[in-house]
Amino acid sequence: MNWHEAILSMIGGVGLLLYGMSLLKDNLQKVAGKKLREVLLLVTKNKLIGVALGTSITLLFQSSTATMVLLVGLTSAGIITLIETLPVILGADIGSTVTAQLIALKATELSLPIIFISSFVFLFSKTTKRKRFALIFLGFGLLFLGLKLMADTMHPLKNDPSVSAMLLKVSSYPVLDILIAAVFTFLIASSAATIGIIMLLAMQNLILLDAAIYMLLGANIGTAFTAILSSLGSSKEAQRVAMAHLLFKVTGVLLFLPFISHIGTMMQMITQSRGFQVANTHTFFNVIIATLFLPFTRQFARLLEVLVPDKSTAGVDMAPKYLDETLLSSPDFAIGMATRETVRISDLVSEMIKPIYSLFECYSQDHADKIYEKEDRVDVLSIATIKYLTQLLRHNLVKEDFGRAMGLVNVIREYEFIGDVVERNILSKAENMNIRNLEFSVSGREEIKAIHGKVLELLQIVNVALATNNTALMQKGKILYDDIIDLEFRLRMSHIARMKKGAPETEKTSFIHMDLINSYLRISEHLNQIILNLRREITGTWHEDANFQTV
Repeated sequence: MNWHEAILSMIGGVGLLLYGMSLLKDNLQKVAGKKLREVLLLVTKNKLIGVALGTSITLLFQSSTATMVLLVGLTSAGIITLIETLPVILGADIGSTVTAQLIALKATELSLPIIFISSFVFLFSKTTKRKRFALIFLGFGLLFLGLKLMADTMHPLKNDPSVSAMLLKVSSYPVLDILIAAVFTFLIASSAATIGIIMLLAMQNLILLDAAIYMLLGANIGTAFTAILSSLGSSKEAQRVAMAHLLFKVTGVLLFLPFISHIGTMMQMITQSRGFQVANTHTFFNVIIATLFLPFTRQFARLLEVLVPDKSTAGVDMAPKYLDETLLSSPDFAIGMATRETVRISDLVSEMIKPIYSLFECYSQDHADKIYEKEDRVDVLSIATIKYLTQLLRHNLVKEDFGRAMGLVNVIREYEFIGDVVERNILSKAENMNIRNLEFSVSGREEIKAIHGKVLELLQIVNVALATNNTALMQKGKILYDDIIDLEFRLRMSHIARMKKGAPETEKTSFIHMDLINSYLRISEHLNQIILNLRREITGTWHEDANFQTV
């Protein structure tokens, strides 16, 4: 193999590896990202469980960077605190070592069967969920194929004296080894890719074990810079999370540097396999860091507060703007701030629903992704606001304030349910129709457009009523809700009539059409519940008002 072919093969291998990791991460986030966020919020109170969770999430995503970006986002939104994230960060670093162990086990040899099976499943799957699972395994396959391609390319190079001389010369400068690996990891945003390359070099005897260990340390430092970049412009708490990851890595490297030769000797005593020697060193490094720092997370959090002091900065879109914990001792002000955050949530829901009909006329993945992003923001803000109100409810409140706080909790939950209907039902239907190349009949399209317009009008009325406490608008919204119920019945009957005529487009899209109409009805039901809750807040009653009964 000449140099031209070797360079092209290496570039192609790196490209396949990075694309495989991206495919794996993106589809796993779509399948399980929301659930992982919910689990993360529940179990971050216990240090050991936090470590286990960080390890598990990184095992799934095959990327500690993805876990770090998730933590930065949640911390920026004020959902979890800095001290709660530190054990998860340490666990994420341990989880990142599994890829290296798989490479040492030569799992790369399974790349082609994995690609074949996952491609077959993808092509013949009819549901979006199955297709995404297939893409997750396809990502694994491409990741391993990229590594295999690089390994096959490196094998002949070990017999090239010029290559050996060059690598040995570079590897004789530890600081240069660390720097090269750190920069390369930062540029490709993947420590797993860098470590895979280091392992392949060691397995082909192109570099000595000590040099491989120095490069490992550099890769561990480089992986922290992506989180630093993702935290720029976020809250100070989020910046501290990213800084924590960097400090864990840098401190660990400084502690390890004096003992590199001893560590290399120890790894050689454990196994003769050069691949496992490198993989085991990577695991050992991150386990030792977690063991050393876990008992001192509280003190480390204080240090980070000194290193990244609070300053008055504008919050990002994802973060709550009005939830001030210092106001919890003044319930009236706290409820006012929570109401403003709820209005913000209502605006986001409106921005989600306005464009969804257009996806059935001309599907655009970019537009769909923007709606998904807004749904994520609704979830984050809803969790933060409900957490804030829950803290308020623990205070000794008068009956009126208790009622207002509980009413807001219920209103927020209804908006969150609306977001879920849009994400899980309407967007999935639009995506399904696009994949199957289906279109509604002209009459069917007009019917969907009609109920979409009515529900959007009801949403706008409810949002204004929330912001202004206008009882006349609440009554108007109740009348419109009754009209939507009547419209839904008429549209259902109209669709059945078209089915009896045997219209081909109607038959192909019948299930989607009926489910879509039902989804719009469910949204209107949640909006009606918001009206009921607003009415209860105004009247101070916690029973159903006779004039505002749910139909």
